[in-house]
Amino acid sequence: MNKFKIKKDDMVLVLAGNDKDKRGANGKYPAPHKVLKVLVSEGRAIVEGVNMVTKSTKPSAKNPQGGFVRQEAPIHLSNLSLVDPKTGEPTRINYKRTEDGKKVRIAKKSGEEIK
Repeated sequence: MNKFKIKKDDMVLVLAGNDKDKRGANGKYPAPHKVLKVLVSEGRAIVEGVNMVTKSTKPSAKNPQGGFVRQEAPIHLSNLSLVDPKTGEPTRINYKRTEDGKKVRIAKKSGEEIK
């Protein structure tokens, strides 16, 4: 089983694909998106509002009308970059042990701990 540096509820930037150039409020970097789920066996993640696909559904008790539903499709982890919590820029990740022996993720750009 692979170990990934991106986890659920992280804020990420999309580096490649159709959602690559979506800019945030400051205009310098794209707006970060939240990771909803990491599919470890596939090496992919489902990210909020990214890689939207249209899926047709049959009528059911939950959706009696049926029709088309827009939902997020998985995107490969190599196309995502973690956002530095301090600066909002894309960053790489380093690991560090705390005094009590816990392993924490550290942003390489600012040295800030990623929670």
